[in-house]
Amino acid sequence: MPQHESELSLVDKHEGGAEPAVPETGEIDSAAPEAATVPSGATQEGEATISRAEYEQLKAERDQLVDRLARLQAEFDNARKRGEREKVEFRDYATGSVVEQFLPVLDNFQLAMNAKGSAEQLRSGVELILKQMEEVLRQLQVTPVPTVGVEFDPRYHEALGTVEREDQPDHFIAEEIRRGYKLRDRLLRPAMVRVVSNPKQQKE
Repeated sequence: MPQHESELSLVDKHEGGAEPAVPETGEIDSAAPEAATVPSGATQEGEATISRAEYEQLKAERDQLVDRLARLQAEFDNARKRGEREKVEFRDYATGSVVEQFLPVLDNFQLAMNAKGSAEQLRSGVELILKQMEEVLRQLQVTPVPTVGVEFDPRYHEALGTVEREDQPDHFIAEEIRRGYKLRDRLLRPAMVRVVSNPKQQKE
């Protein structure tokens, strides 16, 4: 009997020692969900606040970019209009400068038309006016295209026919029909010419 009682006491002690562990475990388990829930809610609330702030920042940056784009567009339109206006003003200035140099030539033509003299005197007056006009063109760097005695060049000459001659080289210019002009190195209009056709050189 004593041995049986001692075994029972050991069982009672074992069961009695296990009883306090139950509420402790229960308290830990019941507290764990609360601890997990609070940070979760706080994290979501923080994320929502950050997203709103980022949205406001992006919206402000967008408004600034739109305003800057509108300003650049307005500046571009103003610059284009100003460029067109300056182009027109420069063209008018250049045209006025050229016309101003030809006004004395026009005055001399009018004087020649009103002059009373012989045909020879009229011819002499026209020749003087022609020289005056050529001088104005020279000052504007407008020069005639060389023709008679030079080799035909399709870049500067326009052939209106051929002239059969044996005293000049083949494919050279024999006659100028209408004078051509260059502005520096730029062709204003080609010279109309007749080109030499030398039968002797063609046979050789």
